Amino acid sequence: MAEAAIKAGRRIGLLEGLSDALWRRPRLLLVLLLLPPALWLGIIYLGSLFALLAQSFFSIDEFSGLIVYEPTLKTYRELLTPANLDIIQRTVTMAALVTLAAAVIAFPIAYYAARYARGRWKALFYLGIMLPLWSSYLVKVYSWKLILAKEGILTWALGKVGLLWLLEAWLALPGVGGNSLSTSFTGTFLVFLYVWLPFMILPIQASLERVPGSMLEASGDLGANPAQTFRHVILPLALPGVIAGSIFTFSLTLGDYIIPQIVGTSARFIGQAVYQHQGTAGNIPLAAAFAVVPIGIMGLYLWWAKRMGAFDAL
Repeated sequence: MAEAAIKAGRRIGLLEGLSDALWRRPRLLLVLLLLPPALWLGIIYLGSLFALLAQSFFSIDEFSGLIVYEPTLKTYRELLTPANLDIIQRTVTMAALVTLAAAVIAFPIAYYAARYARGRWKALFYLGIMLPLWSSYLVKVYSWKLILAKEGILTWALGKVGLLWLLEAWLALPGVGGNSLSTSFTGTFLVFLYVWLPFMILPIQASLERVPGSMLEASGDLGANPAQTFRHVILPLALPGVIAGSIFTFSLTLGDYIIPQIVGTSARFIGQAVYQHQGTAGNIPLAAAFAVVPIGIMGLYLWWAKRMGAFDAL
């Protein structure tokens, strides 16, 4: 018993000594706290990115199909072929359209929540925005595939109100149409917009809540009409929130693989190209080069967003 008490006392003494040492050296404590996540970020995340970048500078031997581990730009030159450029252009266009549409739809919703919703209505707003994020991603995508199908509720509703001809005319358009909405560029766009819309609403709402009501009153007192107040006061102050939301919607659309695979045409996006080259074709260097494209695009986009003050609204 005495020996156990002595050992316990020594342990307590060591812990107290360690606590005192860390209290006297707050920087050491900070380093110890940040070291595990920093190692995880540096080894797992950044390490995988550097490995990906390194793979993109290799090439495939056309005769043997094996990877040639010699630095070359041959793989990046393959990205400039018409077929690969078409994939990149299609993906960037989709990401830009989804981001623009999300901003247009999200702004009035976020403005109402920031300026008028109070109490239970504000709680209902957050519940309505966050509830779709709590459900399964795949369930949402497959649900939309059923909604947009020829036998889906959307086609049925348009037929009931006599607008089925409008849907058929739209689906007949090249580029955006198809056999049905569930196998068209338009259907892919609608699903992307639904899935990523909450990521645009919340940053805009947070940004609008920082706009003092006195500024809007002052604008009205100085003779500005509502349109002028929106253009010269509300929009400039809410712009960082719009850009912050666009970071999410643009990047998530840019790198998504599942939605174009389940809802859409046979035309590939970057995510599908990465999967097919890495898996089916076995061309890992080209898959890595394709994966570097959205990283580079988002790097430039984040640099621009930082200059616009978007990170202040995150």
